[in-house]
Amino acid sequence: MANQSPKPQQATSTAKTSSIALLSTLSAVVIDTETTGLDTTKDRIIQIGGVHIKSGVLDETDNCNQLLNPERLIPDISRNIHGISDQDVCNSPTFSEFRSEFKNWLGESVVIGHSIGFDLAMFKREHELSKSKWVAPRTIDIRHMVDILSPNLPNFSLETLASWQKIQVHDRHDALADAVMTAKVFLALVPLLREKGIRTLAELENACRKIDNRSVDEIKSGWYDFLYQPNNGPLHYSPARIDSYPYQHLVSEIMSSPICFAKSKDTVAYVLNVLMDKKISSIVIKPLESGSKYGIVTERDILRAINTSGMAALEMPIQNLATFPLKTVKYNEYLFRAIGMMDRLRFRHLGVEGSNKEIIGMLTSRDLIRQKSTDAVNIGDAVLHAETEQDLASAWSNLSQVAIGLDRENVDVRNIATIISEELRAITRQACIMAEKEMIDNGLGPAPVPYCMLVLGSGGRGESLLAMDQDNAIVYHEGEPGSETDRWFEKIGQRTSELLNIAGVPYCKGNIMASNPEWRMGISQWKSMIESWISRTRPDDLLKTDIFFDAIAVHGDQSLMGEITQHAYELGSASRSFLSLMATNASNVHSPLTMFKRFKLIDGRIDVKMGGILPIFSAARVESIRNKIFLKSTPERLNALIEKGKPVELIDNLTEAHRIILTAILKQQLFDLENGILLSNRIAPDKMKPGLRNNLRWALEQVPSVTDLLGVPAK
Repeated sequence: MANQSPKPQQATSTAKTSSIALLSTLSAVVIDTETTGLDTTKDRIIQIGGVHIKSGVLDETDNCNQLLNPERLIPDISRNIHGISDQDVCNSPTFSEFRSEFKNWLGESVVIGHSIGFDLAMFKREHELSKSKWVAPRTIDIRHMVDILSPNLPNFSLETLASWQKIQVHDRHDALADAVMTAKVFLALVPLLREKGIRTLAELENACRKIDNRSVDEIKSGWYDFLYQPNNGPLHYSPARIDSYPYQHLVSEIMSSPICFAKSKDTVAYVLNVLMDKKISSIVIKPLESGSKYGIVTERDILRAINTSGMAALEMPIQNLATFPLKTVKYNEYLFRAIGMMDRLRFRHLGVEGSNKEIIGMLTSRDLIRQKSTDAVNIGDAVLHAETEQDLASAWSNLSQVAIGLDRENVDVRNIATIISEELRAITRQACIMAEKEMIDNGLGPAPVPYCMLVLGSGGRGESLLAMDQDNAIVYHEGEPGSETDRWFEKIGQRTSELLNIAGVPYCKGNIMASNPEWRMGISQWKSMIESWISRTRPDDLLKTDIFFDAIAVHGDQSLMGEITQHAYELGSASRSFLSLMATNASNVHSPLTMFKRFKLIDGRIDVKMGGILPIFSAARVESIRNKIFLKSTPERLNALIEKGKPVELIDNLTEAHRIILTAILKQQLFDLENGILLSNRIAPDKMKPGLRNNLRWALEQVPSVTDLLGVPAK
């Protein structure tokens, strides 16, 4: 018999869930009901059970377990199943009396259930009987999930699904127990969906809509059709409104500079005079010993000391009040990272480090007071301080929402791509740090030799959009392939890739990952490999070379990356055959436009990577190698070529074409993301606004001019 708790516990959040929310970090409510029967037009609810999943973790303490008076007799056939009698519910509230309380607990959460269409139909009926408005929640049915994953199971009962996933079955047909079991099955199925490329709520909904037979059978049984999608539009949109300023401006742009320093032995009175004279709120304290960390003293520190010790505090050495070490942020970081760090640490001051790690400025809460930050700005700091798989996934899950908000604020797509790329680098760095710690904790020891983790491809160029996957590599100081040293780096490469995949960055389909021995070598092997790429220049070698020349160091000893990069540029710039083949390859443009400037459509879309953006960034890369330009991004490489004598108009046109094509790709990806469509570089021109569609046509017309940039005869 069901146990009755007087009230559901208070839910922690009622915020709407975004279409692009990762299933692995989803917050939702899992519900189940017991009823007087199975007729959705006549029967009534007699028990509601529910439990919260918070950021991908089941919280059994935040639950609802309520018996309800159905205002009718409970048939014997139903009582024999759930064990709830008329006597059990005679003093319970009716649904109408309990409705508001349950609605407050449920909030606007996504609802998960087993055969949930039946429960929703019952809720709809109860609302109609109580003459109250019925608003269907956003819903997931684990039966639909199983249809995607294993449609040939003998049956789809909750017992079968639980046993399939090795989840203990107990107290069946108690609403709360069934809700908890359903929640555990859901969480067990999420990694299996990820293996099939289904990671977000919208992608799951889209996949479920394709299970036609299931939906038809459920509707015929009177179940609520929560998958209905009117006019082929998205069921749900992701409202995103964020302050774009922190994503477009660097710390160096608003920091206070120059700053004042004090010696550790200076008195409090002296420092107070400096603060008042300079009208500043803090001062940096130089360390007593060379090489030690700087400290900080704020006006609040001095006021507290005077409050505690009176005027005697003025004669104290300032080091007695200082906080060591001074927390710092790099001068070339975007403001959103600093905001996230200050919010996490509850600090009002951050030191600003220059290129040589010297303190060149101070960032204060006063500097940021005009900036209204939202939770989204904390993604960068959250990634950098993630300690578990769940932390990493939760932090990363906000990235797409940030991209949506920035696009709606009309932020330049190149800035958005930079933000996405920086976070890709940050999550790769943190995944590597976490994997390194696990290696030590598991008794495998620290890295046997110095090493460096690299991010390759578009992430290295700073041009990643949302259809990304992993492109990473490791260079270590010394060690032969297959040696004990190499096996250590194989393990950390595998674990880093696994953590990234769990967090939401899929495995690379081309296996360009540090777990692959071709992308994990000692420095001498790397140099030999680069030499072979440049000397042989086979098609496969060209692809690897392209990816490598966009690499950037994200963790470890960056001098290792610098050494092999220098080696690669020296060899590449000196090899005429290599440069000629690279140039020919980059200029092989297959335009997605017909001779009459119409789009070549396949299934209503065009691929604007192969015939659009790829020739531009490939040509810029070739010329950067030829001219030893050690810049990474395509616009930077192109602009640097002006100083090498390339025509300004040609460079400007290619740079603008690059921006327009990136914009078109991002807007298509954002649409596809919210509709659960697999992300790619293929866009549907008829879905674009006329202005952008015309701009895209112009941009694609500019692409063949890469032959002029490269000096390759047009075909």
